[in-house]
Amino acid sequence: MSEMQTFWAVECAEGDPDFFVCMDCLNEVYRRKIPTECHGCGAISSFEPFALDSINDWGTEELIAKAQHASSEDPPPTEPSSV
Repeated sequence: MSEMQTFWAVECAEGDPDFFVCMDCLNEVYRRKIPTECHGCGAISSFEPFALDSINDWGTEELIAKAQHASSEDPPPTEPSSV
């Protein structure tokens, strides 16, 4: 059974960081959306914005791969949604 995860969409101006990394586990990243709870560690309200270049500079291989995957997906809708 798959778990439903709720997200808040985040509007980002052109050139602003649009990836949100969980600062508790540093292992989950979301593009232009923030989950109500981190899928990896369950943290709440612990997400900080970063640009993909920044994540490439300091992230683990797994985090970089997740960010690259998120960048290839279509941007999420502008309204809160369940995934």
